[in-house]
Amino acid sequence: MGWKYTIEKADDLKITNLLNRSIFSLSGGEKQKIAFASVYAINPEVYLLDEPSSNLDTDAICDLREYIQILKNQGKTIIIAEHRLYYLKDLADKVYYMDTGEIKYQWTQEAFLKLSVNERKQLGLRSLQYVEPEIEEKSIKNDNVSFEIRDFSIGYGKKEVLNDIHFKANKGDIIAVTGHNGVGKSTLLRTVCGLQKALGGTALWNGVVQSQKDLLKRTYMVMQDVNYQLFADSVEHETCFGIKDPDFAKVEQVLKELDLYELKERHPNTLSGGQKQRLAVAVSRLYEKDVLVFDEPTSGLDLESMELVSELMKNLASMGKIIFVVTHDFELVSLACTRIFRLGLGNIKKETRNDNNGEKRQFHTSALKMGW
Repeated sequence: MGWKYTIEKADDLKITNLLNRSIFSLSGGEKQKIAFASVYAINPEVYLLDEPSSNLDTDAICDLREYIQILKNQGKTIIIAEHRLYYLKDLADKVYYMDTGEIKYQWTQEAFLKLSVNERKQLGLRSLQYVEPEIEEKSIKNDNVSFEIRDFSIGYGKKEVLNDIHFKANKGDIIAVTGHNGVGKSTLLRTVCGLQKALGGTALWNGVVQSQKDLLKRTYMVMQDVNYQLFADSVEHETCFGIKDPDFAKVEQVLKELDLYELKERHPNTLSGGQKQRLAVAVSRLYEKDVLVFDEPTSGLDLESMELVSELMKNLASMGKIIFVVTHDFELVSLACTRIFRLGLGNIKKETRNDNNGEKRQFHTSALKMGW
């Protein structure tokens, strides 16, 4: 396969802008596109796609839908394991529902679309309609500012990714951080957590300037792939990992609160994705962190698991924690979040939040309508 063939296939999938980039510099969503393209270049007759919309913004999901339509037009067979259903509802010829390792139901497209909302929810299936997230009235105490970012600029080495970032966060806020793939969402929050150094600007906690070391002590990040932050040989040992003289009564209490106590002897690698996330949150609770960051916490989760993540975040917020969540999941945002930051190339383009009167107001307004 020559370079001309590569350009041709990349052009089909609208990813020519990624060809000269290092794979290590790509976002999760951009890597997802590259993975699809690498299979497309081989030109197989059967495609197996496992959660292909995972980590993709709404525009990228539209592109994915076009990719699948291209394959259908070529007469390819496509089998997709997926929880996001809205973009597939007019593409899928057949829908199979699996439960405990076996196919329990199967529908034609027409029959599947006739399922009522209640029937769909009882099966744990996500929405069939994309709806722009609406944040309901939440109790935001605007006189209770704890965390402030002023004139942040961030990036890698000397390469600036985002600049002119400024916001305030209150105890109890659950803030969705959204924007197109590759815009710098995870980079921003890694910097907020002190995992990498800001190129400029100031972070403050209750008016006191925070060093990078201070941020590391005050924050905790639940990574997109939580496997990278689990190290011990049991759930119980994981919660105590690195803690000098741990309070085992508190360990037991936290594990029970997060429905992990019965699993305390299990190796973390044997847990489900949702259980691993809860374990990472248990660690943050025992370290008594003030600011928690979740990076795509509902990637690949069904309706019930997504709702559990939503409740977990709200419980943490009720304890006075500040929550940031990088997400493209419009259902999670509608259920859990009190504020929305939309990132554009360069800075925060728009923030949506509720004021004390319950009215939605826009901040850092831009003519650009940013995607998810």
